[in-house]
Amino acid sequence: MELWFTERQTKSLAISMRVRQNLHRERSPYQEIAVLETEQYGKLLVIDDAVMLTTADEFVYHELIAHLPMFTHGNVERAAVIGGGDGGTIRELLRHRSLQEAYLLELDERVVRVCQEYLPEVASGLSDARVRMEFGDGIKRIAEFESYFDLVVVDSTEPVGPGEVLFSREFYDLVRRSLRPGGLMVAQTESPFVNRQLMAQTREIIGGAFPETYVYLGSIPTYPSGLWSFTIGSAGPDPRQADLAAIAKMTADWPLRYYSAQVHSAALSLPPFVQEIYR
Repeated sequence: MELWFTERQTKSLAISMRVRQNLHRERSPYQEIAVLETEQYGKLLVIDDAVMLTTADEFVYHELIAHLPMFTHGNVERAAVIGGGDGGTIRELLRHRSLQEAYLLELDERVVRVCQEYLPEVASGLSDARVRMEFGDGIKRIAEFESYFDLVVVDSTEPVGPGEVLFSREFYDLVRRSLRPGGLMVAQTESPFVNRQLMAQTREIIGGAFPETYVYLGSIPTYPSGLWSFTIGSAGPDPRQADLAAIAKMTADWPLRYYSAQVHSAALSLPPFVQEIYR
């Protein structure tokens, strides 16, 4: 007998993976959490029947959402990750020596604990002394900070249910308020193939809270369409002006598998069909 997991990514699109075994499944106070072992993509984290990550391709997402804004800023000392309970974004942020403090603001503590047990290669950084984990409403918590962070990463789920408010103007105004002068934020902003309207709306919303916005892309096979976008809201730094030579030198000994100085520039070079979304 063959076992398969299928995610209905849109009303007209699905992705299926052959499953070797069910490693864990539970219902937390907020959502259903499962970890499966798949044939093609290794371990798979599923929340409410949606793919969150696989161990085969998570490095693309986490390296892009962490390193491109970190090197854009150049000297991040304090960062916050809203969501991101799997720990992958924190793991990548911690590679930067300038980072002194990283807050993980995650709604559901069970996501963190499940990932620490079943996905330790992703959650490995959460035990670092620089990390402060807080569980509950990340929006209420970020509202308590003023001019504190250099970088805020919105590592959110899709804009449905608890994640819907993370795509609102009110939320990004709070994020802007939490940043120090010259700070910036980055959010995952879905697929240019299947979420064009959402991408346009999100950039407009972020642009209302920040003087400059920048969109960049990465290839993540298990996310809808395989092409994924990220949007930066900046109060100063321009990712196109990052010091590529410094990036290459600093990352030379890092075990990175996707991000590099060349990828930094390439990710910001949007193809015409993506540029059309913002006209």
